[in-house]
Amino acid sequence: MSRTRLAMCAEAFWSDSIVEQGDSVELVLTTGAAANGGSCVARHEGRVVFVRYALPGEVVRVRVTGDRGSYWHAEAIEVLEPSQDRVESLCAIAGVGKAGCCDLAFAAPEAARVLKGQVVANQLARLGDFAWEGLAEPLGDGAARGWRTRVRLAVNADGRAGFHRYHSADLVTDLHCGQLRDGLVDGLDGSRWKPGDQVHVVADDDGTRHVVCNNKQQRRGHRAEGEFDAVQRVGPRVWKVPVTGFWQSHRDAATTYSALVAGWAQDVAGATAWDLYGGAGLFAAVLADAVGDTGRVLTVDTSRAASAAARTALADLPGVEVLTDSVRRALATQREGADIAVLDPPRSGAGREIIDLLAQAGVPRVIHIGCEAASFSRDIGLYRGHGYAVEELRVFDSFPLTHHVECIAVLTR
Repeated sequence: MSRTRLAMCAEAFWSDSIVEQGDSVELVLTTGAAANGGSCVARHEGRVVFVRYALPGEVVRVRVTGDRGSYWHAEAIEVLEPSQDRVESLCAIAGVGKAGCCDLAFAAPEAARVLKGQVVANQLARLGDFAWEGLAEPLGDGAARGWRTRVRLAVNADGRAGFHRYHSADLVTDLHCGQLRDGLVDGLDGSRWKPGDQVHVVADDDGTRHVVCNNKQQRRGHRAEGEFDAVQRVGPRVWKVPVTGFWQSHRDAATTYSALVAGWAQDVAGATAWDLYGGAGLFAAVLADAVGDTGRVLTVDTSRAASAAARTALADLPGVEVLTDSVRRALATQREGADIAVLDPPRSGAGREIIDLLAQAGVPRVIHIGCEAASFSRDIGLYRGHGYAVEELRVFDSFPLTHHVECIAVLTR
């Protein structure tokens, strides 16, 4: 925010609760409800202020960090009256001016799950025209720390790996993030990496650590430890997934989501199933079991590496076809519809075009997964516009210490 703009704002609504500090404005605010994206909503003289590092009902001193005209962004630099749900940070490197890894590490885990449920409910009502109440369910044992088995680190000009500060190119090179499994990044600090590289670290289901480095010019990169592929297991099936590729980061997520899909994919023996944005084929395996030997499963993803992993892992399932293509092109070329579809799109969601194509294909049952509350809610609204009903909706605290959630819905028509 410019000095001129700040001076104008200060002059416009000067009060005891606003102070200019150099090139910044500080306010004392009482925070309201949690907003999507990790902030709480506060107001000053009619202006909305989105405050990071705060909980609802707190009185905080904030520093304004961004001016968007009708609203401001700010961060809580001092908590004057804390919420009873505030705890000592569960991540040593997160907070104001620190790493952006754990933006909700100061909230009691049980309270964080309630807040996340409230945020999802708000987004569903506003963007999906759908009423829902609930909380974010824990995964596995619900531990807030030590759940992450995959991480990607950036490397600075000094050759040190680290985490980005919030909305910054600067890195925090202390690697003691609360999310990480014990030992995941041991020995990876220090000036040993090539500036500009990314360091991908995976602790796989065989207990082996793999470290692969790459950059924008290198898809595969080079091994610093272990192998290029990590072993991932769900039930009796084994995947070898590129360390630089996608697999669920929470140690219990893949098993939990697979079990849910299996439970919802009932009475489809001999049917056709679509696994869209299918990655390495986690849900394709579940769908293949559901449709049986006489059914057909099409799994689609744009990543060649993910498709290769799917072909290897699912080679014993002749009814599974692995297609490397965009979901849009794949759906546009299907001559026949499907009896069930599973979608796990990126954070931006599936969007209107994809959901239109699913509806046009007459898919009667859809299992839709989303890792961003607003995008997920918009997609739910699009399904409802095509006559789909939400049969069941679950929200999971799949990313403890952060504001992120995983939402899964079953839609039928």
